[in-house]
Amino acid sequence: MVTEDLIERVKAGDEHAFRQLVGPYQGELQLHCYRILGSAQDAEDALQETLLAAWRGLARFEGRSSVRTWLYRVATNTCLKALRSASRRPPVNWPPPGVDVPKPSRVGEVIWLQPYPDVLLEGLADATPGPEARYEASEAISLAFVTALQALPPRQRAVLILRDVLGFPTSQVAGILDSSEDSAASALKRARAAMRDQFPPAAARPLPPRPDSPGERDLVDRFTRAYQAGDVAGVVALLTEDIAVTMPPLPLEYHGRESVAGFLAATGLRPGRRARIVPTRANGQPAFGLYARDPQAGIFHAAGMLVLTLSGGSICAMTGFDTSVLPQFGLPRTLPDDARLGLCARPLGRCAVGQVRAVPTAHRLSSGSRRRRGEGRVGRTQRDQLAAVFTVLLQVL
Repeated sequence: MVTEDLIERVKAGDEHAFRQLVGPYQGELQLHCYRILGSAQDAEDALQETLLAAWRGLARFEGRSSVRTWLYRVATNTCLKALRSASRRPPVNWPPPGVDVPKPSRVGEVIWLQPYPDVLLEGLADATPGPEARYEASEAISLAFVTALQALPPRQRAVLILRDVLGFPTSQVAGILDSSEDSAASALKRARAAMRDQFPPAAARPLPPRPDSPGERDLVDRFTRAYQAGDVAGVVALLTEDIAVTMPPLPLEYHGRESVAGFLAATGLRPGRRARIVPTRANGQPAFGLYARDPQAGIFHAAGMLVLTLSGGSICAMTGFDTSVLPQFGLPRTLPDDARLGLCARPLGRCAVGQVRAVPTAHRLSSGSRRRRGEGRVGRTQRDQLAAVFTVLLQVL
């Protein structure tokens, strides 16, 4: 009765009632958009588009599904429309001219990806997946999982998320996508086959330490000390034999301790370079804002972000991102030369430098409040910008 009353008030133009109606779902809808788009910035934009479309379209809501299912339909189709945009991901030439780096282990696919701040995951524990879900909540937000999703065609990606992550029955998935159940089931079958290759079952991998556990804190502490000391051997000692280093959207990949050691020694941990790192969390994993000292200015400038993937008591993957993601984590652009960096593995806002706190995400109803980022979005992939991103990412690792 409460929901029906709110819907009637919304249909009458009550904005406050609309916020009451959709407010409980905004966090999970934004996460849903992130899984499909792979970009925290694009996900926030997609959420705003979803809310605006819902506000305009609620008059046509017939009540044949729950409000939550209807909102997921709006959000999913908003994201699929964004992925169909011809300008979102234009082709790029590789490699950029004038860039000299150690030979990579392989050149993979261009994956469009951003980390997702843990502070945006708080309070989502009550959004329990349906009985059809195949993935644990922590597994389905991991950077490896989201990366694997981006390799799927958009429709297969949406079907797998709706069915195996959120647990919607196939009949509801078909309704959300305006397709037949047979079509949805076929797309799901292909998506599952592809994910088996891209993302092995959790049982096949040693479990990482629990977040904020003594084991995780000890590993983060040792990594921080070795990295800030420029100790390549110390960092490599914390890595698994099959360590993988990636830097999306760049296709360079470094695999194995020897390859990664050479890369670190030539870039982020090269002789004479002083670095500082600020702990935060992304995708349920330890992460760091990275800073390099400017000897002329006497301060540390932001160099990017690094997200660690843990396996057992070691690091099995390191993923570097450029400086464009730092504002989402409330991380500053510079640090003073005498910055005292504490160690913790909690979300930013609970542990940071000075008074740095996570930047809250404001969800407004009016279209005038929606952010238009232009070249600040992850979708910016012009060839000249890619070369610039590449140069920045070399400072990350």
